[in-house]
Amino acid sequence: MKKMIIASTSTIHGGGYLEYLLPTLEVHFSHCAEILFVPYARPGGISHDDYTATVSSAFAKINKAVKGLHEFENPTEAIQNAQGIFTGGGNTFLLVTQLYQNNVMEVLAKVVENGTPYLGSSAGSNITGLSMQTTNDMPIIYPPSFKTLGLIPFNLNPHYLDADLQSKHMGETRETRIKEFHAFNETPVLGLREASWLEVTGEKIILKGTLSARLFRQNQPPQELEPETDLSWIK
Repeated sequence: MKKMIIASTSTIHGGGYLEYLLPTLEVHFSHCAEILFVPYARPGGISHDDYTATVSSAFAKINKAVKGLHEFENPTEAIQNAQGIFTGGGNTFLLVTQLYQNNVMEVLAKVVENGTPYLGSSAGSNITGLSMQTTNDMPIIYPPSFKTLGLIPFNLNPHYLDADLQSKHMGETRETRIKEFHAFNETPVLGLREASWLEVTGEKIILKGTLSARLFRQNQPPQELEPETDLSWIK
């Protein structure tokens, strides 16, 4: 049975890394002594070791050890043997490319389907959907496929931003970009605002946090969904 926390972001304004989620994560990973961290989404500027150290410091606050996937000679075995898994944010194009290059996209989906507790934030949340096509990230590298884990039956847009009606900026809004996606694709898209997350237990998907989420479906007006709503019906 799937057990996932799918978060819009790792850090909210005024808080530390994963700080706002730690009470939830303490319960989510209650049976895990060690978390396997997937650092593949981080482009240049911070090493996999440094990124893993940041994650380790956060999880130490709830007495969980962390080891980076890059530290293992055989990443497939590491994922298969993991007690719990966290995929962090960064660039989704890079993350997906690395998952395919290391031949772990399918095994990651399989172990999470079979019940290994999973946490994703930002890019690590994007990959839980049917495809990565609704990411906000720039295509800094070309992945072998846009297809991702398919652990939830729709796509996500983490860090969803509402239009600022006071702004003089005339560029496309996030809503406009998602509507462009729906000009060619039928997949529903959930705009997940900051400090919001999805709690997945089996096939049940509950919106958590204090903010509503915005659901976009092809040829339909956007719909606001309130916290604690069961989203399992979205397909």
